Amino acid sequence: MKLNLIYFSPTGGTKKVLDIISEEWNCDKREIDLSLAENDFSKYSFKRDDICIVGVPSFGGRAPQVALSRIKKMSGGSVNTIMVAVYGNRAYEDTLLELEDILEQCNFHCIAAIAANAEHSIMHEFGKGRPDIEDEKDLKGFVKKIKAVLNENCEEKVVQVPGNNPYKEFKVVPFIPIVSNECNKCGLCIKKCPTNAICKDNPLFLDESKCISCMRCISICPKNARMLDKEKLYLLIQKLETVSYTHLRAHETDSYLV
Repeated sequence: MKLNLIYFSPTGGTKKVLDIISEEWNCDKREIDLSLAENDFSKYSFKRDDICIVGVPSFGGRAPQVALSRIKKMSGGSVNTIMVAVYGNRAYEDTLLELEDILEQCNFHCIAAIAANAEHSIMHEFGKGRPDIEDEKDLKGFVKKIKAVLNENCEEKVVQVPGNNPYKEFKVVPFIPIVSNECNKCGLCIKKCPTNAICKDNPLFLDESKCISCMRCISICPKNARMLDKEKLYLLIQKLETVSYTHLRAHETDSYLV
């Protein structure tokens, strides 16, 4: 048996959650990073006796389209699959349902789902330090339940997750990173951008039509040369603080089984 970790994690939060979950399996593991734009995702196929853990962040209550487009190229092979939606302490809305729909289309057999908190990729004070010790305890406890399900015959069952179809309209204010004079044009952001939005010849230029505000370039810049407009960021924080965001634990880990 092989455990496949399939994730889209521009700033590392989703990857942290999957790492915690995967610790409970003692078997061969393979990582598939959906943020690698140059990867040929059509080469990935899975065996029935493998396990897949597929994790994505919630962007405005939806699954990132770039991640879904890359999953669509894979062949699931009826592999038992655990879905994970990671969100920044507000809500994940239709993320799990949208992810499940795509996975089932690609012949992944979804038997469990988890919605977990992580530090917000833009406003770091929301969900700061998460997943924390309590989150880790919750996640590992749910893995024990998943293992029990895997020991049963769940071939004809599909996990039911919350969400609406049609999915909610994707409405978010785009946050386009700006570049300071500290940029030394090392090219790391060009290499790591999930959508190839940064000009290959000059990282000072960015195609705003391709940018998905994932914050990868900001999180990896060794010179801290990429950033957001502070005034716009402050206004967004003020707005979100009025619509149920909190500096405290807003939700426990949500989990679903067949």
